[in-house]
Amino acid sequence: MIRFFIHYGMHFVVPAGFALWWGRGEVKRIYLLFLLSMLIDLDHLLANPIYDPNRCSLGYHPLHSIPAAIVYLIMLGFPRLRWWGIALIFHLITDGVDCALSKYFT
Repeated sequence: MIRFFIHYGMHFVVPAGFALWWGRGEVKRIYLLFLLSMLIDLDHLLANPIYDPNRCSLGYHPLHSIPAAIVYLIMLGFPRLRWWGIALIFHLITDGVDCALSKYFT
C-alpha cells in the first residue's frame, strides 16, 4: 500500500507541485502535460502479461528504454518541447522509484 501511494502520488500530486511552482500562469497546461506523459505507459500493452506488479518497466518497455530517455533529454533543448521532456523524464524517475520500492514493498 505504501508503494502504491508513493507511486501514484508521484504521478499525480508531485506534478501539481511542479505546475504550481514553475507554471507562471500555465498551471493547468503544465499539469495536463504531466498527466499526458502517462500515455507512454501504453507500451505496457506490448508486454505479456500486460500488467505485472513486480516487473520494472524501465528497460523493459520501449518507451521506458535508454534510447527513449535520450530523446526525452534532447527535448529539453527545445523550448516548445521542454515541458514535455521534463514530464517524460519525471515519469521515468517515478517508475524508477517504483522499481526501487518493489524490492522492499510488494
